[in-house]
Amino acid sequence: MNIHEYQGKQVLARYGIAVGQGEFVTTVDAAEAAAKKIIAETGNEIVVVKAQIHAGGRGKGGGVKVCKGAAAAKEAAEAILGMQLVTHQTGPAGQKVRRLYVEQGSDIARELYVGLVVDREARRVALMASTEGGMEIEKVAEETPEKIITENIDPLLGLAPFQARKIAYALKVGEGVPEPKKTVAQFVKTLMALADCFVKEDCSLCEINPLVITGSGDVVALDAKFNFDSNAEARHKEWAALRDTDEEDPVELEATEVGLSYVSLDGNIGCLVNGAGLAMSTMDIIKHYGGEPANFLDVGGGATKEMVTKAFKMILSSDKVKGIFVNIFGGIMQCDVVAEGVVAATKELGLQVPLVVRLEGTNVEKGKEILRNSGLKIEPADCMGDGAQKMVASVK
Repeated sequence: MNIHEYQGKQVLARYGIAVGQGEFVTTVDAAEAAAKKIIAETGNEIVVVKAQIHAGGRGKGGGVKVCKGAAAAKEAAEAILGMQLVTHQTGPAGQKVRRLYVEQGSDIARELYVGLVVDREARRVALMASTEGGMEIEKVAEETPEKIITENIDPLLGLAPFQARKIAYALKVGEGVPEPKKTVAQFVKTLMALADCFVKEDCSLCEINPLVITGSGDVVALDAKFNFDSNAEARHKEWAALRDTDEEDPVELEATEVGLSYVSLDGNIGCLVNGAGLAMSTMDIIKHYGGEPANFLDVGGGATKEMVTKAFKMILSSDKVKGIFVNIFGGIMQCDVVAEGVVAATKELGLQVPLVVRLEGTNVEKGKEILRNSGLKIEPADCMGDGAQKMVASVK
């Protein structure tokens, strides 16, 4: 689960991390009023108007404007609000901007990067830091990996102060500031608080890019990106209020509500599978034979006829889908139940695209018989590889 920058900064502030003064708005007039208020309270006529979408690279896409005065902020808000913002993370379709964040300008002397992720290989939370703030960290990792410093955090002890100081000195945060000791202390405090925040808020990603050092030597979070681990949702009832459904795929939301695991992809072959491992294998074998999966869809082991029908509707909600590959291994789930659902969905939806079905496991013969007797144009497959080849050939 992702949240917006302004929400992330609210979380950071709760942990004592310094953030600039700002206001979240949804209209042009509110943006102008927020700019006037911030200018009056800070005495700084520079404000920044930022698009709020769940994607990085907003500045390059024209979604971040530095403005001098409230009138300029209003003009920027008019240009950004409602625009289809395209970044390297949104894809070519972009994302419509419905929310803005108006924030005070900062006297930026240096831009740093700090972030925490789960390092699955080390089985630890990893704290990463770099002097290359304000840049895409993926690009830094690819081109100049030596500029990224990593410290793994002990799960029992947490981030140790010496680790935070080690990073501070490696990044030379005390250089060129009026009071080096104060700046280093603020930086260490920020890292310690961020590590605490990561664990307590059940994050899978938490980064500040950039974390800036101002001309006066203060350490301030200029951006905030949070991904929460959805497996911990039961512990965080407050997450419901943070969710912005406008930023999420409506089909994925619908799938979550009915208990299906669905992720939209860019291909044209719809996949209906039971079991996450089999679903991933199905996508792999489709690509192996030259096809492109349109989705990840795991109906689970206890899917009913109604759920299978619902799954078909979700797959066909995309205009990209040119064929559907059903790949079921009946263990807990019975093949005849799947077959009944496939037949019902095909009849109800008036399916026009090729359909290949591979069934194996519990009640497989009964399931195949239901498909044969349906009178529908359903192509059976003997195995997963056979089904994938037939599906790719049908689509091509």
